[in-house]
Amino acid sequence: MSTRAPARGRRVTVVLAALLVAAALATLAMTRSSGPRPDGPEAGFARDMSAHHAQAVRMSFLVRDRTRDPAVRLLAYDIINTQSAQIGMMTAWLDEWGAPKTDPAGPMRWMTGHPGHGSASGTASGGTASGGAGAARMPGMASREQLAELEKAEGRDAELRFLRLMIAHHRGGVGMAEAVIARTGHDRVRRLARTMVDGQNAEIALMNRMLAERGSAAA
Repeated sequence: MSTRAPARGRRVTVVLAALLVAAALATLAMTRSSGPRPDGPEAGFARDMSAHHAQAVRMSFLVRDRTRDPAVRLLAYDIINTQSAQIGMMTAWLDEWGAPKTDPAGPMRWMTGHPGHGSASGTASGGTASGGAGAARMPGMASREQLAELEKAEGRDAELRFLRLMIAHHRGGVGMAEAVIARTGHDRVRRLARTMVDGQNAEIALMNRMLAERGSAAA
């Protein structure tokens, strides 16, 4: 009995598998080449907003463990869940675009010239932002000292500190989202950024009402 037919079959299978792999790699390359550039505003926004969101999530966990106020705890849970999900989405984009998770040249380059970038006014209460010199240029970021004070606070003091810091943080995030909307034609990026603008502006209004309910002036 001849073994030529099975051998030919194995060769055909190997060739088909190689063609499928090549097609998959070509498709991935085309997707990446037609998508946003690794150094473009979309990738810069995804990287920097992920870091920005990470601090909001951290502050929300801090206040959740330092107050029993149901409204503040609910707000903290909402921020944790929403912004963690958005971090996951933006991280997936960076993978899809073949873009690094951090910019070797430093954060916020994509937002150069936008109000709040590169100045102390971009941080809450004018402090140096958490995470080093690069993060200091990220609008609305709380300083290391502010985070340490929030971590030590309890009860009403923790609630008020959190609300003021998060209002400044959200305003910075809204500015970043508006900046990428002005710089991109990428539909998914624009949709997410618009969601951030609308959602965080609504939460800023809510948090100012919460400050008033607790006897504090609006931030």
